[in-house]
Amino acid sequence: MLWVKALHIVFVASWFAGLFYLPRIFVNLAMVPVGSDAERDRLLLMARKLMRFTHILAVPALGLGLALWWGYGIGWGAGSGWMHAKLAVVLLTLAYHHECARLLRVFEQGHNVRSHVWFRWFNELPVLFMLAAVVLVVVKPWQA
Repeated sequence: MLWVKALHIVFVASWFAGLFYLPRIFVNLAMVPVGSDAERDRLLLMARKLMRFTHILAVPALGLGLALWWGYGIGWGAGSGWMHAKLAVVLLTLAYHHECARLLRVFEQGHNVRSHVWFRWFNELPVLFMLAAVVLVVVKPWQA
């Protein structure tokens, strides 16, 4: 179980690294002046590659987490309210990941209407998700 847990932590941290950096690319894309096609194309290429990498990292992170939950029974039974909350955070993170993919398509189509300031705030959400997940797993509030 410790190997599964260690690998889960590594893949979750790597997945979040992509979710931390991709919106920073969106900030830069939102700031590209009209007519700077080379800069826009370079940033879009970076975003596409990072999005692909982030998709790949999410799969083992989620799979190993499910293995810990279902296979080893972590978070089952009395006092497992912390796990319910953590699963809610995981769902929010997946929704955020999906929204990043949607926003990338918006940029690719040239239809972005949001400012770089909006993307700076959007970029802070995965930090809150990771903080919540770590606190829930380590502190385990609502555990009997």
